[in-house]
Amino acid sequence: MDATLIVYALNLSAIYALLAIGISLVWSSLGMLNMAHGATFAVSGYGALVLGDLLLPLVDTLFAGWGLLPVIRMAVLLGSGVGVGALFGALIYLVAFLPIHDKANFAVRGLIVTLAINLATVQALLWWFGPRQQALPNVFGFGRLDILGVPVRYDQATTIMATVLLLAAVLLWLRRSRKGLEIRAMMQNPEGAALSGISVRKTALPVMAITGAMAGAAAVLLSQTVFVNPGAGSIPLIKGMIIALLGGLGSVPGAAIAALLIGVLEAATGAIPFLGQRMVLLVQFGFIIAVLVVRPRGIGGLLDETRK
Repeated sequence: MDATLIVYALNLSAIYALLAIGISLVWSSLGMLNMAHGATFAVSGYGALVLGDLLLPLVDTLFAGWGLLPVIRMAVLLGSGVGVGALFGALIYLVAFLPIHDKANFAVRGLIVTLAINLATVQALLWWFGPRQQALPNVFGFGRLDILGVPVRYDQATTIMATVLLLAAVLLWLRRSRKGLEIRAMMQNPEGAALSGISVRKTALPVMAITGAMAGAAAVLLSQTVFVNPGAGSIPLIKGMIIALLGGLGSVPGAAIAALLIGVLEAATGAIPFLGQRMVLLVQFGFIIAVLVVRPRGIGGLLDETRK
């Protein structure tokens, strides 16, 4: 595998990690499989598109001639996607978690409600924006960096760095803040956390907002190379789910390792002439099935033992 292919694999892994870790966090802390994660991705892409069209001309006017103008444009677009994703995550909390979290069979009810939200959101986006694919403003430019003799596109470098910084900030917040400690307690032992006075209602909102923001960041970063459309969240949802399963639902390190493996596998599969992109999903699913046969809980899936 040559160096440019490794960079491509890391770029894919960074985006997949944002999606898979979000799904794992929701499952491990709230016991809900969020099937509306793909809808969050699509809504964030369109939110960044609309807000970018409104704000970027203003930014260009206010900061014309500044050397940091490209960085400001990138921050505005990325912040728009992250903000819309966090708001949509809060909406999912209000609709799919708050009314039913204390009802029987919550896991099944939550899956059905979030799936309904996903389908309704796709139809709403089709009605409002139409089926036509649209491109986000290219704020990263078209140049390349030379890192240790390896050419790296601006969008790839930004995606990898932004993902590392965002995940580091989330993990630091989970480890250092009081609310983060409450979320970790919910992940390790929900019953014990409840007996200790930790409110599931109050803990769920920041979880949904943070995971929504991560999906929003992934939408903006990926949409620099692909188009935004109402069904744009379908493949990211599938990839996020299978990577979360491979890593072990509830395991954040497992999801990160699985994202790296799937990113490398996708890049390598696409580079093999007799396989190509058309065989990527087949190869990925075959790999995941093989791993889960050997290790049913996934790479880092110790959640069942912990929750018991």
